[in-house]
Parts: sequence; structure tokens; C-alpha cells
Amino acid sequence: MARRKRTPGTFGALEKLPSGRHRARYRGPDGRRYTAPTPFLTQRDARGWLALRQADIIKGQWMPPDAEAQPQSKLTFKTYADGWIKHRDLKDRTREHYEKLLDDHILPKFGSLPIASITADDVRAWHADLGKHNTPTLRAHCYGLLRTIMGTALSDGRIKVNPCVIRGAGSARRVHKIRPASLDEIAVIVAEMPERYRAMVLLAAWCALRFGELTELRRHDIVITEADGNDDAYGYVRVERAVVRVDDGFQITTPKSDAGIRDVAIPPHLLPVITDHLARFVEPEHDALLFPAQQGGHLAPATLYRRYYPARDAAARPDLRWHDLRHSGAVLAAATGATLAELMARLGHSTPAAAMRYQHAAQGADRRIAELLSKLATG
Repeated sequence: MARRKRTPGTFGALEKLPSGRHRARYRGPDGRRYTAPTPFLTQRDARGWLALRQADIIKGQWMPPDAEAQPQSKLTFKTYADGWIKHRDLKDRTREHYEKLLDDHILPKFGSLPIASITADDVRAWHADLGKHNTPTLRAHCYGLLRTIMGTALSDGRIKVNPCVIRGAGSARRVHKIRPASLDEIAVIVAEMPERYRAMVLLAAWCALRFGELTELRRHDIVITEADGNDDAYGYVRVERAVVRVDDGFQITTPKSDAGIRDVAIPPHLLPVITDHLARFVEPEHDALLFPAQQGGHLAPATLYRRYYPARDAAARPDLRWHDLRHSGAVLAAATGATLAELMARLGHSTPAAAMRYQHAAQGADRRIAELLSKLATG
């Protein structure tokens, strides 16, 4: 008859069999009792086997013995990533971006590998190879996507540990150092642009609107009140939509976040320019685009840039990207003394959670910002 022996303070229990060998048993994290597959010649060997099982439990790497005995899953990374993309709730532009990152930079390395076989060394070698192309933003986006997919695989039980452990690899330092445009530079750029695009430059620079928000603005999105005996005229832009470029053309979508849906007060000194633009360059229909392409439809970035690049050169600012005008607007608004909450509400620049925190920014404060912006313009 086997004699069971359990020493207090030790992991598991040993039994000495009639043959003189030792059988090791332990209780797993799942509450079940497990027995070593074979008996051991010595008590020391049995204790060593138990110590290894205990170490796996402590490290969070323990698996039931029957699961360890099964052959490694042949689920490839490509198969899992395809399913991940398909069932993810993504905007079309984001989905297109992820698919391009996968096809061009991730799947060539990992696509055919079993997802459970990818190691941290594999990821480090791949990440180092990406660094040879001197594209830090692209490199960070690729790594961030791989880390997210592998994190989901970990949650699904497809892998035991996420191999993406390179600290800081998911972010990139800004290569282009932004220098906001001065008031004089903005004035030169506006003067050098074709008349039909001048209001667009002004709204980008003074209201800090994104390109996709500007090119989807329609007549009904501009609200201008008449001056009366008590108040001066004022106006605002209602930002509720944006447009993005996809493979098969343009797609109307929502702004980047919930906070992106907002009303942005127009600085009073711009109201005559906006009114003139509506009268001269916008069709009378309620939903007519403010800045359409000359042949109709949404304005393509390349079409605008052909006019914008010579204008910024005339202002001696060849480094000033179109999106930098939005940064200029943020700096100008901050110069009025606006609070962080007021700036975030005006720019629509926050996560959904931040939008909930800052949604109580006063509308009157935004109008005050716009009025102070006009004072900056007039010296």
C-alpha cells in the first residue's frame, strides 16, 4: 500500500509506492488534482518536478497537463489578423490604414507563422529591421498594431504571453517640428491664394478646423446673425461631419472623436470674408459645399496644395504644412487666455472620455475667444 507523505509548508504531496518509487501530486490553480505522468526513482526528483510546476503557477504560465500534451496550434498570424480586422469596429479609413500596414510591413514577416510561435526575439528583429527605413512614425504605427493584435490573442487564449515588450516602441518622436504661422505670414498666404480658397485658409488658421472638416462644410453649417441694437453680429461654424479619402473616392464620416462634433465661433473680423465667400463661390442650395472642387464634388488635397505651396513660399514658410495652420489656430486661441477646457472644446481635440469631462465649456466663452481673436488681428 502506498504511503502518502506531505511535508507542511511544501508544495504538493509525495507518495511512496510499494516498488520504492515516488509519485508526485499537486492541486492546480483550477482546483483539480494532478499527478506526475511517471513515478520518480528518488524523492528529490519528485520534489524537483513539483518545484517546476509551482514555478509555472507563480509566473502565470501554468497550463493543465493535457493542454501541454496537445500539439502546438497551427493558427497562423495572418488567419488571426484577418479575423481581428473583420470583426473590429473601425472606420473605413482606419481599416484601410491597418490593412496596408499589415500587407506591407507585418504579414511578410509574421503572416505564415503560427501565432503561438512568435517570440519577443522575433519582434525585436523585425522592429530593428523597420528602423533601417528611417520612417519612425510608420514604424511606431506598425508596432502598435502588432502589439494590439497580439494583446487580443492573449485575451483569447491563443498565446501565453504577448511578445511585444519593447518599451516606447508604439510612439514616435515628432520629426517635423511645428512652428505656427505668425499673423503676418497668414496674411501673406491668404493674399497669395486664389480668391475661392482664401476663406478656407482663414477658417483653418483662426478656427483651427481640420482639412476633412473644412472640405465637408456646407452652406447650412455656417450660421451668422445680424447685428441689432444690443449686440454685434456674430457667427459660428457647425462641425458635424468630415470627409476622408479612400481607395474608391471620398467618404463622408464623423469627426475623429465625439468631441469633434462642435460649434466653433467665428472671429468677428472674418464675418465679412465668410459672407462674401458664400455669395460668390457657394451654390444657393442648402447643402452646397463651401469649398468644392472646380468640377464639383469634394476638394482633393492635391488640388488645394498646388495653390497652397506657392502661397506659403511667398510667405517664406516652405515648412508650413496645411495642418500646421490648425496648430496656429490653437496657439492664437491660447494667446487669448482661454482655459484648457475652452481650448479643447474649440478644437474638438480629445478622446470620448475627455469630451465628457470638457463638454460643459461655456458657449459664451468660445464667443469671447473669437472676439479676442479679432482684436489680435486689428493690433
